[in-house]
Amino acid sequence: MMFKVFSSIRKEFLLLVNDKVGLTLMFVMPLLLVFIITIIQDSAYKIVNENEIPMLVVNHDKGQQGDKLLALLQESRLFKIDTLNNLPESDLKKELLAKGKMIALYIPSGFSDGLESKAGEVSHIMMTDLGLEHDSTNLKNKPMPALSFYRDPVLQENYSASVMGVVQSYMSVIENSMMIERLYADMDFDATSDKLKDKMISNRVKINQVVASNSNSVAVPNSTQHNVPAWTIFAMFFMVVSLGSNIVKERINGSFLRLKTMPTSFMLVMFSKMSVYVVVAVLQVVVTFSAGVYILPKIGLPELTIPDNFPAFAAVVFMSSMAAVSYALLIGAMAHTQEQANGFGAISIIIFGAIGGILVPTFVMPQFMQFASNFSPLHWCLEGFYILFLKGGSWHELKAVMLFLGVFILICQLCTYIKLRIEKII
Repeated sequence: MMFKVFSSIRKEFLLLVNDKVGLTLMFVMPLLLVFIITIIQDSAYKIVNENEIPMLVVNHDKGQQGDKLLALLQESRLFKIDTLNNLPESDLKKELLAKGKMIALYIPSGFSDGLESKAGEVSHIMMTDLGLEHDSTNLKNKPMPALSFYRDPVLQENYSASVMGVVQSYMSVIENSMMIERLYADMDFDATSDKLKDKMISNRVKINQVVASNSNSVAVPNSTQHNVPAWTIFAMFFMVVSLGSNIVKERINGSFLRLKTMPTSFMLVMFSKMSVYVVVAVLQVVVTFSAGVYILPKIGLPELTIPDNFPAFAAVVFMSSMAAVSYALLIGAMAHTQEQANGFGAISIIIFGAIGGILVPTFVMPQFMQFASNFSPLHWCLEGFYILFLKGGSWHELKAVMLFLGVFILICQLCTYIKLRIEKII
């Protein structure tokens, strides 16, 4: 019996080795995807999280407040500022696109005067409400000119809204400071209280940012933590091109029927196929994850951190492998030609990957697409890796993942058995 098992596995292994296209899709493709997509996404991560944002500033203000706002933006270390104060506002759009900058800020000529007028009005109202005498002869009534924020059309609105929020926060610092100075001046104090000014400006509610994870050693989310598991799963399911077409070929050329005349079990043959391809799927994980641990850091990308719960990690890898193999067997049993198996199998995997969060995260999808993602096996495989890599997940949190993948594997195996039974191959 053991000899038959070994002989059958050896046969399937030799068939797989001779399938150069299938091996390329299963090993070379995921490595290329991991490197290319991770490099692209890591650049985007760095622009948002690490690098200074390039900003073009045109300051036409004749007072001090425009320079003060510019100094605060520079001190924040969030922006890499390029100033062109002699540029007219009418040419700012053209200059923004020509310079390759994504955002630009225009400070109008009456900016300081408008702020001083606003501070005077606020002080006048407060002094009047308190019944205090003050000199209102110098009260200016000038309109408050608005800052103009220009952005490249390709820049997302949420990104530009974040930048405007930063600029607005520094504007609040300047406005509060000016109102305090004007209040002290109207009350005939020689000097403002620096202690009061600093207290009012810095008196903000502190917000503590806490990562919701069950492990203190959980990795910080980055481009590597997403792309290495995601594209490994994608490649695992792409074995449908090799295994699916192999099943169709053996059905068409009568190999399955000849097996019925030989002293061997058909289920032994199917077990051999599954065993070989599960091992291949595990090797895919080993290859791509090793690249994430050892190679990606050498080219300046974040290192992949393997989760501490290794038994749970091994279980997720095994269930993902079984799901990929079972789906490939189902496609091979249902397709009538190799072209059907290759075409439908490849397109269905791309669709599963698109709705399952491989291409873009599911949380940015519309509500109905998030619901549809629950029917993608790739979504649940990826969710299992997310739970382990990013959330420090336990066996309890993996329960839903294991349940769905287990049901998916069972349905695929059962449908494959029924189809081959109907064709009297089994």
